Amino acid sequence: MATMKKYHYTSNSSICLSLTLLSIVSLSFFFFFFFFFITANKNPTSSASSDHQLRIQTSNPNSIKVYVADLPRSYNYGLIDQYWASTSPDSRLPSDPDHQTPHPHPPNRYPENPLIKQYSAEYWIMGDLETPQNLRTNSFAKRVFDANEADVVFVPFFATLSAEMELAKAKQKNMFRKKGDGNEDYKRQKEVIDFVINSDPWKRSGGRDHVFVLTDPVAMWHVRSQIAPAILLVVDFGGWYRLDSKSSNGNSSEMIQHTQVSLLKDVIVPYTHLLPRLYLSDNKKRQNLLYFKGAKHRHRGGVVREKLWDLLVNEAGVIVEEGFPNATGREQSIKGMRSSEFCLHPAGDTPTSCRLFDAIQSLCIPVIVSDNIELPFEGMVDYFEFSVFVALRDALTPNWLVRHLRSFSGEQKDKFRHRMAEIQPIFVYENNHPGGIGPILPDGAVNHIWKKVHQKLPMIKEAIVRAKRKPPGVSIPLRCHCT
Repeated sequence: MATMKKYHYTSNSSICLSLTLLSIVSLSFFFFFFFFFITANKNPTSSASSDHQLRIQTSNPNSIKVYVADLPRSYNYGLIDQYWASTSPDSRLPSDPDHQTPHPHPPNRYPENPLIKQYSAEYWIMGDLETPQNLRTNSFAKRVFDANEADVVFVPFFATLSAEMELAKAKQKNMFRKKGDGNEDYKRQKEVIDFVINSDPWKRSGGRDHVFVLTDPVAMWHVRSQIAPAILLVVDFGGWYRLDSKSSNGNSSEMIQHTQVSLLKDVIVPYTHLLPRLYLSDNKKRQNLLYFKGAKHRHRGGVVREKLWDLLVNEAGVIVEEGFPNATGREQSIKGMRSSEFCLHPAGDTPTSCRLFDAIQSLCIPVIVSDNIELPFEGMVDYFEFSVFVALRDALTPNWLVRHLRSFSGEQKDKFRHRMAEIQPIFVYENNHPGGIGPILPDGAVNHIWKKVHQKLPMIKEAIVRAKRKPPGVSIPLRCHCT
């Protein structure tokens, strides 16, 4: 019996010893890996640039971290103050709604002048970023206050407002394109560029992770080559076209300079619509087949508009009329779009215009006449589900367009309109808050813009890494060809 007790005691001791050793080994491994990861994450030799690249690579799919460059207020909201302080009406408008009579206006209110308002994306994007963090629960963009923590750097320059203020006062349009002390917009462009390219974030990435809003085709006109590496938010590539007769044996042809813009790095954004939204429940029977209101004579690709005009002006059920985006023209457009099945969208000075987004808000089926057009949020939105696309050759064939539009059944047109009603909010910027600062629509234009920028992050990271391994003194051409 005594022998058995001794054996039992010895066995218990062995088990306890084994468990103790196992616990020590487990704890050793735990502390080893714990301190390994802590050390790795706090490695003092890790550069801010490497951390930044890793963040881009592993960024949160549900948000994008945005740092706002520390530009003086005079380049954004200060420009709005300057605009309203002016007593001179826009020389391009027969009646300027912002300068008819002196009247008070809310702080930071963007111009109502339709020539400017249609390009107001810069204002709404900035307003979202300026909104207090506790009110930004709907925002896809998460503002950070350390550039090293950011996925992208937003440059808060109201480039469109700057350009339009200069155009509005120019007695001769070509004065805008001249460099000199008399051109205030040129001066602001140079000051912004000098500030940005000398900043540490720009030097770190070569500007590839910087975001500029250039909705006006002539915004940042004089410094485009310098901001070419950046992410450009544009309404289309029309303002970046140039005539190159050498490449076409003396015949003019439109070419995009791929050293500047590309769908690989840049984002097509919507114009701000000028007409109010029509809800599907308020839609009424439409008496007209096709509607268009605008200027007959345009430049570049807009020459097709004049030819279409002559083909359609006498067609039954078709309304084409000259018009200007003033108060009277606005009311006419509301009536015309809401009473027509289809709304014509030919090219003007550029391939797109706010007319397309007014048509969508009016539930008027867009008829897009173009062989080459860029549209906002493609990949998120399928325009073929609610629009009719027509080749230039077909549109300019006598009787073809009207016959084609009449071939759509009532069921097809209702399906187009139901789909339009579903995607209307995607193209809305306004948040109905004073000064544009406040919670945004969760499914609105601002969030969709940042989601498209977010899609570019892997390409941005790759471009930054490739540039870093470039041998000193070697120039690598900036090429971003894509279709």
